[in-house]
Amino acid sequence: MNRILVEIFIPIADRSFEAFLPSHLAGYEALRLIIKIATDLTGGLFVSNEETVLCRKEDGSILNLNQTIWMLGLKNGNKLTLI
Repeated sequence: MNRILVEIFIPIADRSFEAFLPSHLAGYEALRLIIKIATDLTGGLFVSNEETVLCRKEDGSILNLNQTIWMLGLKNGNKLTLI
């Protein structure tokens, strides 16, 4: 199984964390796991809803979470933002 190491920034809490994402995982499946980690890490400060998205930190483009991590073109070291 191939995994990709990404850094995820949570603006509301001004915190970030690194996560290994399996490349075969659908984006929406990865988002569920990321939300759980973000909620725990921020002590409940981050609260998700149906509009929660992941975007690329460098340009703000929103990721299509219906694609797999591999198809999104994510690479080791990419920085994402959870909003």
